[in-house]
Amino acid sequence: MLDYVYKLTLTPWDMNEADVRALREQGFIDREILDINQITAYFAYVNRIADGLGVSLEDFWKQFEHKS
Repeated sequence: MLDYVYKLTLTPWDMNEADVRALREQGFIDREILDINQITAYFAYVNRIADGLGVSLEDFWKQFEHKS
């Protein structure tokens, strides 16, 4: 599932029937595959809106920032 989500997030133009078939072979039913797809697409959409508008994260999230 994570391979599907990763590919859909970074290279959605490369998705094809084989990606869906791989999920079915792992035991996911079509409704679950649809949920995986919609959740992934929703977060990509919302994050692009926030990034495009310059929305900053709340101070709460600063505790999770990576410090080099």
